[in-house]
Amino acid sequence: MAEEPPFIDEHTVFVKASAAAVWRALMRVYGGRGSVRPSGMEAYGHLVGAEPRRCSGEPLAEGSTLPGFEVAESVPGRLVRFTGRHRFSRYALVLALEERDGGTVLGARTYAEFPGPAGWAYRRLVIASGAHAVLMTRQLHAVRRRAEASGTAR
Repeated sequence: MAEEPPFIDEHTVFVKASAAAVWRALMRVYGGRGSVRPSGMEAYGHLVGAEPRRCSGEPLAEGSTLPGFEVAESVPGRLVRFTGRHRFSRYALVLALEERDGGTVLGARTYAEFPGPAGWAYRRLVIASGAHAVLMTRQLHAVRRRAEASGTAR
């Protein structure tokens, strides 16, 4: 396994649902073909030269892919680690679920490196601008809405 890039940030959300319901919602949001994310991801991935390029495999299963992400590790109901790269960055996104009284804490930790002058500029555009934080917060809230609406709240 390659060394994890440097830590960037972490975002969390409390979901009033079981870890199983949150995992099903993650599969819907990050699950490949037919999920919420791939259409815009494919266009963006093509623009920045992301690897991998396409969706493949079963949702959230190790080795499956989304544009710009491969599932490097998956522990159903507990953790999924995505890795990827493009012209400006090498990165990992770790989504972890922790059951608590009344629900589940869903956390998203981002790791990335941005080599060279183009990477520096990309980091300024995406990370320093706050765009990444806004995107991660929206994604976590989308998972929360789906999990809580599934009717399998604790």
